[in-house]
Amino acid sequence: MDFAGRPGGPIATTFTPQHTQGHVLCCLCGVSIPPNPSNMCVNCIRSQVDITEGLQKQVTILWCKECERYLQPPKHWVRAAIESKELLTFCIKRLKGLQKVKLVDAGFIWTEPHSRRLKVKLTIQAEVMNGAILQQTFVVEYVVEPHMCMDCTRANTNSNVWTACAQVRQHTGHKRTFFYLEQLILKYDVDQQCISIKDMHEGVDFFFSNRAHALKFIDFTQNHVPIKYRHDKQLVSHNEHASTYNYKYTFSVEIVPICRDDLVCLPPKAAASLGGFGPLALCTRVSNTLTLTDTQTLRSVQIDANTYWRYPYRPVVTSRQLVEFVVLDVEPAAPSQNSRFLLADVQVAKASDFGRNDRTFFVRTHLGHLLHAGDSALGYDMSTANTVEPELDAAVAKGLQVPDIILVRKSYEEKRRRRKARGEQRAWKLKRMAMEAEEEPGTSGRGRDARAAPRHEQDLERFMQELEEDPELRAKMALYRDPAYNPVAEAERRAAAMTDDEDGDVPEVPLEELLDDLAGLQLDEEEQEGAEQQNAGMQH
Repeated sequence: MDFAGRPGGPIATTFTPQHTQGHVLCCLCGVSIPPNPSNMCVNCIRSQVDITEGLQKQVTILWCKECERYLQPPKHWVRAAIESKELLTFCIKRLKGLQKVKLVDAGFIWTEPHSRRLKVKLTIQAEVMNGAILQQTFVVEYVVEPHMCMDCTRANTNSNVWTACAQVRQHTGHKRTFFYLEQLILKYDVDQQCISIKDMHEGVDFFFSNRAHALKFIDFTQNHVPIKYRHDKQLVSHNEHASTYNYKYTFSVEIVPICRDDLVCLPPKAAASLGGFGPLALCTRVSNTLTLTDTQTLRSVQIDANTYWRYPYRPVVTSRQLVEFVVLDVEPAAPSQNSRFLLADVQVAKASDFGRNDRTFFVRTHLGHLLHAGDSALGYDMSTANTVEPELDAAVAKGLQVPDIILVRKSYEEKRRRRKARGEQRAWKLKRMAMEAEEEPGTSGRGRDARAAPRHEQDLERFMQELEEDPELRAKMALYRDPAYNPVAEAERRAAAMTDDEDGDVPEVPLEELLDDLAGLQLDEEEQEGAEQQNAGMQH
């Protein structure tokens, strides 16, 4: 038996070594620290490296005291309450260089509400020497400077104080061209620089505080509709000592008085300059140029503003003189090179002649790709039209054969009327500019609006129908979803109505082409929050 096993001997024990972390001395101050990649203590690292270097410590933000919104550059204004999450997010986004570090924490430091200062405490992390991670806290001061936004500026500006005025006019019996121009202005935010917009007879007046803004607006208009303009200036004041002059500038802009669906007769010089085109042609499209189409040959030409004003002419008949016809038979003619239209021989009869006589007409038209037997079409009855146009009389005297009937477009009026009677509505809407109505001498603006409202609504309805029928036209504009539209209810209503009549070929705007009205949604959310706060206060 060994010593450990003897009676009364010591008991055997097992030795377990303890592992302790080694320490090193800081290479700068000599303090014992746990080892790290830089072999420096935290205080020495902070004295050598500043991870907040390059970050702004003071930022200036613009705030509108009228609507209490903050400017998010370049031109978006956001609404945020004091010390809210929205305001904290806005302040963090305004800080440059923050993407180079990692943001750990952020919060407001209380400041006096009237000090025009916002202080945000930020905690960031960044990798420093040899991979060491350093965390640091610093404070950013935001200086709030008052700056009135454009919406509040227009609301508080005297409409009589303007420097430049663009008077846009078109001498026609409708305002569909101005509806088209209005949507383009809203899409590209051209109206942001307008002090005031006034709806006038045969046009619209745009007022600007700067002559350069008016020139920019005219250049935009010239790129989308054919126009000509001239300008005048009026001396307002003159400082003899400083030799300074203050002027008011007026730009007179005239849009070509030819609109879509108008029938024109070209003067001989204009027809000769176009290679013998016409002389009788139908206007099928209006952009920065006029597209004229010969409905008998499908030959098309484009006329810019300079060409038109060199040999100006007026329409022979306009869209207000369209007559409804019923298509009895359609026979396609020889194919043509025009991809938009198809030449066809059509037998039609006046809708007003049904039940009275059996008079029919054989017409050659460019609408062979749209018309079928039983459809309705709108056109001009040249045999009974009362026209006073010297150019047309001269062309007829030289041997021009004017067709008795000229079809212009397919008609969906009856089908749209049945849909409206069933209570169906559009899934989209258009935004409108805030315009002041012209007041006639001796009458109030309200009385003028009451007289002009029916014609204005008819023109707007026809413009919206053109958007539904022409995909190329609505591609240039912004159409928004109507929050009042219920797709489930509309689908059920149409499913029940399709058993009685077929209205499926009426053109509509696809839902995928519509945009969400963010301004309207934001307004609805604000109204809902206000209602909830009011209800909470009443319960309290």
